[in-house]
Amino acid sequence: MYFAAVTIVCGCCGAELGEVPTVWAFSAPDYWGAPEAGSESFLEDELCCIDAPELDERHFFIRGLIEVPVRDSDEHLTYNVWVSLSPANFERAVERWDDPARDEEKPYFGWLSNNIPGYPDTLQLKTRVHTRQPGLRPLVELEPTDHPLAVEQRDGIDAHRLAEVAKVCGG
Repeated sequence: MYFAAVTIVCGCCGAELGEVPTVWAFSAPDYWGAPEAGSESFLEDELCCIDAPELDERHFFIRGLIEVPVRDSDEHLTYNVWVSLSPANFERAVERWDDPARDEEKPYFGWLSNNIPGYPDTLQLKTRVHTRQPGLRPLVELEPTDHPLAVEQRDGIDAHRLAEVAKVCGG
């Protein structure tokens, strides 16, 4: 996992938090590199396929952004994650990849495919993947549940939470 940092001032208490990571990125779905991956598997910057020939299955993934608003700020805590898509939705996403109107697509259902440190298990959380204009990664909306990550995406976080995230994510 890697990150990007910005200088943050807490909107609640006015404390300058200094440079705090706000973007955390996963280089691959957690399932990548599994021993059953076949020769048809690939990992690109935005797309991934894991071929499991002995199971007669293929799994498809797209990279997207989970944005968590930071209260009293224009910043977001962003997790750059992988989401699994059905074969039909993956094919549709690839077909529309360079289409300027792809942001008009209905959201694709998907399963979060990274376990994000500092939260209870995030693998297999239900998501909706919202495509945007070419050149912009899709936005990933978590199903509105009581999972802490879904709550934070919905309600936002205080700036001090960014420092907590950095501790558990290794920043």
